Amino acid sequence: MYGFLWRPKWILSHLAVLLLIVSMIGLSAWQISRLGERRDRNALMAANSNSAPVSPATFDRELTDSGIDTLQFRPVEVTGTYDTANEVAIRGRTFDGAPGRWIATPLRRSGGGPAVLVMRGFVPQSVTGTTAPFDGVAPPKGSVTVVGWAQPTQTRGSFGSTDAVAGRLDELSRVDVARVAKQYSGTIEPYWIQLAAQQPETRSPLLTPVPLPDPDEGPHLGYAAQWAIFTLIAIIGYPLVLRRVARQRLIDGDDVPVDHRSGDDRSNEAASV
Repeated sequence: MYGFLWRPKWILSHLAVLLLIVSMIGLSAWQISRLGERRDRNALMAANSNSAPVSPATFDRELTDSGIDTLQFRPVEVTGTYDTANEVAIRGRTFDGAPGRWIATPLRRSGGGPAVLVMRGFVPQSVTGTTAPFDGVAPPKGSVTVVGWAQPTQTRGSFGSTDAVAGRLDELSRVDVARVAKQYSGTIEPYWIQLAAQQPETRSPLLTPVPLPDPDEGPHLGYAAQWAIFTLIAIIGYPLVLRRVARQRLIDGDDVPVDHRSGDDRSNEAASV
């Protein structure tokens, strides 16, 4: 009845289903791993963002000991003047569903030392300036005090656009501090800060400070459950499909049992009947 299972095309079917099951189990496990990463990041953000702001000098010492991955979201307070001639726009950003760009401007520290790149906020796509300083989003002139969350420089992953390695760029694909440093006349800290508050404030209706992301866990748990359900469907459903195929083949006469007895034995059985 189930002899067809060992035919080449059915063996290929078994292997394909097995590969599908293994892949779905892997995808479910990957989503669980992503969920763990998201929870760790949320815990780090909650712990670090609620700590007291530190000066760049203090943060630099902590950075040497711990690294930016541990200190991400730590508030840093900087006083200085914005160098708008060297600010850059970070393209391909959204805020409340609207497309636009981020504006990142070096802040020259009042007491000296490396400048700090400050991501001052989001501007909508209607702000079309392509040359720094960008019109309509100018910060206050003179000294300002900025408090913001420290962030690691952004790097390109497996996908994404790239920026020219040489020349002056007023627009970048990401907050790449090393790329900004290449075209900056002075030295700049290896991290950037995401502006939370500033005194005096930038009085521009076009510029909106970007808050920290919501500490939600994302869709990972739901996706993991979906892949687990699909896996169970395959594990339970495929044998049922094979059973149905076997029964249908028997009804159609494709798998009639073969009598392997000799002709004389069958003749004797017929005569006795």
